[in-house]
Amino acid sequence: MNAAPTNNAAPKTEFIALMAMMMSLVALSIDGILPAIGLMQSTLPINAEQDVQLIISLLLLGMGIGQLFFGPLSDSYGRKPLVYVGYFIFLIATFICIFAPDYHWLLIGRFMQGFGLAAPRILSMAIIRDKYAGPQMAQIMSFIMMFFILVPMLAPLIGQGILLFAPWPAIFGMMLVMGGISLLWFILRQPETLQDKHRKAFKFTVLITAFKEVCTNQIAMGYTCAAGALSGSFIAYLGSSQPLLQEQYELGESFALYFGALALVFGFSSMFNGKYVIKKGMQYMIMRAFCGLFISSACFSLYTWFYQGLPSLTALSIYFIIAFGCIGVLFGNLNALAMEPLGHLAGMGSAIVGALSTFIAVSIAMVIGKLYNDTALPLVSSFAVTSLIAWLLAAWVERQRGEAVAD
Repeated sequence: MNAAPTNNAAPKTEFIALMAMMMSLVALSIDGILPAIGLMQSTLPINAEQDVQLIISLLLLGMGIGQLFFGPLSDSYGRKPLVYVGYFIFLIATFICIFAPDYHWLLIGRFMQGFGLAAPRILSMAIIRDKYAGPQMAQIMSFIMMFFILVPMLAPLIGQGILLFAPWPAIFGMMLVMGGISLLWFILRQPETLQDKHRKAFKFTVLITAFKEVCTNQIAMGYTCAAGALSGSFIAYLGSSQPLLQEQYELGESFALYFGALALVFGFSSMFNGKYVIKKGMQYMIMRAFCGLFISSACFSLYTWFYQGLPSLTALSIYFIIAFGCIGVLFGNLNALAMEPLGHLAGMGSAIVGALSTFIAVSIAMVIGKLYNDTALPLVSSFAVTSLIAWLLAAWVERQRGEAVAD
């Protein structure tokens, strides 16, 4: 580990809550606007149905690029100063979104939001890696996911509630307030975790060397690609959930409640993972979760096809509960496994791992978004395909690891 906890560090429970809040700004920025997408279409000039998904995809693309900026610099200048810079960019970008005169300015603001959010998102991972490693890190990540899940559950409800009294730009005002609160909390309560002796002078050649190290490390690269593939389908779900559930399944204003209820599944599965990952191990947990996700998605794809792409809402809900339960186990463990061999370059390593997985995920999500045809079939099928790819990648990594140990 790069740094030991300092005496004035926030208590463990507070630390988990703070890191969860910083990470959850991404979820807040995505899920909070989902109920407003239909209103955005009616008030801003948007040319095609698929273009709406750029409101989500560009934020994630900006975050992927931002990680390559904030992560390496944090290894030289410390975690806290770069977190401050990221928050500043996020707050300015949120103002742009509030006062955006047209759709193009909104997309610019969303990209900048993502770029700024990269700092609290990726550097919170580096801070956690500074303090914990291995199964302990996976356990902390699972507990963070348990807190983190409250935001995807509540954000659509908050967004829907705001729309009852104010126009959709007010949702970005809510993001502004939450960003300011988490920044103030971070300033007052979180000490620097990167010790001076572990700081490295920033050089572009060092970034290239680190990039090569990550890309040639079979464990880090394998799990990064697995996480990216799996995240691609989930991002596609975020982008298509509003038109699919609110319009095709005619949930209307109940969409926020339905979306939030499904988010609870992540919380319960993350709690389950946090309880058993120390005892069973990360590899044990992900292999069984992959098995459950692939089998359920493959079977339900056939079922969905039989019903012309629109099975009953009850059947779709049962599938989502099973699938999201598996994904809740996978996300925290895949990130921890990707970072496990990169403790000596936590900031730069987390940046590269996060950026690569984000680029893979956004690329996959854009393809799936183009396939959306007002049915659930492209989404469910994508979960089957990407979970199989990620499962095979994880199995290959563990086989390579076993061969290395045998040698």
